[in-house]
Order: sequence, then structure tokens, then C-alpha cells
Amino acid sequence: MLFLNDTRFRAVFYQFVAISLVLLAAWAMYATASANLAKQDIATGFDFLSRQAGIAISETSIAYGPTDTVARAILVGLINTIKVSFLAALFGTLIGVFVGIGRMSTNPLLSRLMLAYVELLRNVPLLLYLFLWYFLIILVFPPVRQAIQLFPGFFLSNSGLAMPSLEWRSGFELVLAALGLGVAAALVVRNIAQRRRISSGKANAGWIVAFVVLVLPVLAVWASGAVSLSWSAPEAGRFRLTGGLQIRPEFVALLVGLMLNLSASVAEIVRAGIQAVSKGQWEAAQALGLPRSRTLRLVVLPQALRVIIPPLTNTYLTVFKNSSLAIAIGYPDLVMVSNTIMNQTGQAMETIAIFMGIYLGLSVAISLFMNWYNARVALKAR
Repeated sequence: MLFLNDTRFRAVFYQFVAISLVLLAAWAMYATASANLAKQDIATGFDFLSRQAGIAISETSIAYGPTDTVARAILVGLINTIKVSFLAALFGTLIGVFVGIGRMSTNPLLSRLMLAYVELLRNVPLLLYLFLWYFLIILVFPPVRQAIQLFPGFFLSNSGLAMPSLEWRSGFELVLAALGLGVAAALVVRNIAQRRRISSGKANAGWIVAFVVLVLPVLAVWASGAVSLSWSAPEAGRFRLTGGLQIRPEFVALLVGLMLNLSASVAEIVRAGIQAVSKGQWEAAQALGLPRSRTLRLVVLPQALRVIIPPLTNTYLTVFKNSSLAIAIGYPDLVMVSNTIMNQTGQAMETIAIFMGIYLGLSVAISLFMNWYNARVALKAR
């Protein structure tokens, strides 16, 4: 056992043993549960994923119908969860940064308003806010028969907002692949231009070349004629609005609730990060003649990022997991779709295992990305 004296080997060995024990325990529980269910003539396994779903989903980002498979229904719920979580994280971060900076304002009225905003949103359960926004939309806006026409083709009612939209008939996958290729090429061009600028000390047009490289593959696909789009405008019917893009009240309520709740947490993280930067940095920037706004943008916030990123990771994980509260207001996220499938098929163990595994995988992916970004902004020893 002399190899255990090697610290690096010992660390890897202990992790391997721990993971093996966890997997063994999971397999033992699964085997026991399967055996008990078999005694009661209850089917187990994941064959049900290829069956016809037989359920309708009110909001879909990809083509779906009740005749599609259970696996595709779960995919629709997953995409809905990712969509609302990503938008809530994006808009909540933007609002939170401005609120956090407002907390540091020398204007007492603004700083107190931002304080009230943070305390009001942080100290009330998120579920209550979801009910609040949802019932406000349902009760304040008129029914579909009396929908408000904001602009030609734009209708607002308690069923949500309907607006004209472009629908992809073909070529969406090609455009997406071209965009991914353009992003990768633009990043390479940007890195090359940045290295040349650092080595020569002269500015270059690297960002212009990167932008051209970014849009060129998309334009090439568009010019090839492989992309087909159609225009869809909503039409007011007797009981509902048909056609166009439908933004439903469940989605809006969930997005607003998650976004505002996240923004309050982000505001406190940003405030703490700014306060962590020493006062001497402010004074040095002022001595160089920088105004307060540029000092904050160019000197303080880049240093504050090293304090902001670690707690921000946990906040993003929280908003992703809190999206499961969508079931309370009827938004078809991963949990709601999975619960419906579980009731339809009777295979609760497999269904729960699927969406638990999805949440675990996406949470790990978020953590890995944020850890990578944290390493990029961390102080480097020289």
C-alpha cells in the first residue's frame, strides 16, 4: 500500500472509491425497486419513452403534437425550462447590476428606493410573487373577445400577447450550424487580432474582421436559397387568438417572478463586490481625472468581478431550479410535463429519475461554465 503515500494518487483513489460506492448504492436501490414492482406486475424500464405521448402541451418551442413520442414531450418541457431560466438569468442580471450600483449612489432617495426594492423582493416567497403576477394578468387585462389592439397585428388580453412572427419552414438547422461556425471563427480571429495588438502596440481592425467572419456563413446559407420563412399574423376569433407568436400569461408571470427575484440577489452580490474593492482604487482613478462613471466601469467593476462570480454561480443555479415552481401556475416546464407523463404511464420511478438526471446535468454544466469564467477573471500570479 505504498502507493497511498502519493498525495495525488490518494486523492484520485478516494474519489474513485466514493463514486463507486454511490453508483453501487444507486444500482442496489434500483434493482430492489424493480424486483418489488415486478412482483406486483408493474412494468419497469425506459421503453415507454418511445410510446405515443397522448398529451397536449400549451406552449412549445419546437414542433410537437399529442401523437409524438413521450421522449419528445419531455424534450419540449426541457426546452421550455431552459428558455425561461435563461431569459430570467439574462434580464435579472442586467436589472440587478443597475440596482446594485444604485444602492451605492450618493443620492439618498435613489439608494433608499433600491434598498426597498431589494428587501421587498428578497423577503417574500417566490411562489407568492408568481401567483401575484399571474392573477394580475388574468384579472387586469380583458378577455379574448375584448382584446386590446395595441398596433395592427398586436393583441393584448388575459390570454397573453399575440404578435406577428416569422415562422421557419426549412433551413433552421443550417442557419444554426452556420451561426455556430461563424461564432467559432470570430473568436479565433478576435484572439489573433488581440495578440497582434499586444505584441505591436498598435490598434487594428480585428473586431471588424471578426464581425464579417461571424455573419458571412449565415449570409452564405441565406443566399443559397436553403432557408424558407413565412409571415404569420394573429387573428382574433370568438374564443381565442390564432396565428402569430403567442406569449402566454403563464410564461410572463414565471419570467417576471424569476427575473425580479434574481435581480434582488444579484443587486446585493454586485453591491458587496463593489464594496470589496479598496477605496484607494477610487482615489487613484479620481487622481487621474476619471469621472465616477468611468471609474466604476473601467476600474472598479473589473476588479469586483472576482468577488461577484462565485456567489453569482449559486444564484444562477437557484433560478434554474426555482423554475420548477412553474407547475403552480400551469406553465409546461420539465416538471409539469414529467408529472403528466408519470400519471399517464404509471412509471413514476423512471420519470423522476429522468428529470432529476436532467436537472443534475444542467446544474453541473452551469457550474462548469461559471467556474471556467471565474478562472478567466481571477488574478494570475506572475
